Amino acid sequence: MSAGLPIKVLRRANRQIAEASDWWLANRSKAPHAFEEAMERAFNLLSFQPNAGVKVSGTRLSRVRRIHLSPIRYYLYYRVSDEGVEILSLWHSSRGSEPKL
Repeated sequence: MSAGLPIKVLRRANRQIAEASDWWLANRSKAPHAFEEAMERAFNLLSFQPNAGVKVSGTRLSRVRRIHLSPIRYYLYYRVSDEGVEILSLWHSSRGSEPKL
């Protein structure tokens, strides 16, 4: 099996993921591993199928895409570059807006 594209989590996204993970562990005792599992599945998917997400328009950055992590109700924003997949932001789907990218 060939190796997938490398995943690079940008600083802002890393902070958002850490905060969401901490919240999940503190507030979702019936499914404490769901957040971690959803993120792991998403990173694996994007590594091997980087164009799986839908294109996002209206951003300052080019080529932004997102996937919906339905078990945890978050969107993961990313873009594909020559170096691999850049994770830009994690955004809860209940918010009425999109992150400023």
